[in-house]
Amino acid sequence: MTAKILLCDDEVHILRAAEFKLARAGFEVRCAANGQEAWEAIELDPPDLLITDLQMPRLNGLELIERIRQRPDMEKLPVIVLTAKGFELSPERLAEKWGVLAVVGKPFSPRELLRLVEPIAAQVAARSTPLLETATR
Repeated sequence: MTAKILLCDDEVHILRAAEFKLARAGFEVRCAANGQEAWEAIELDPPDLLITDLQMPRLNGLELIERIRQRPDMEKLPVIVLTAKGFELSPERLAEKWGVLAVVGKPFSPRELLRLVEPIAAQVAARSTPLLETATR
């Protein structure tokens, strides 16, 4: 199973660089330019992993994560947060309160992001395989 990743950031160059790197690694990548757009995409087709900026128009990253965590079917969605230096929140607080797996400071290397995504995607695939096998028996 190919992990579906939703990238959400209002900076187009960040979206494109991350999308390129993740897609080349074999992931199915969708992009959203703000939190509201991401929320609408999630409601239509939930991703396996969300990578979101914190500071965005229309719905910021924390508001987006809060909406996601209120849905029982999405409460365990893996989330990686991107944030500009100086606006970083405590990774421990984000993990504890919102279930955020990692915080990546901007600017970041797309290669660094891929290193974080790969083990999460492997866990998603491992969780999905038994369900698919059971359903097809």
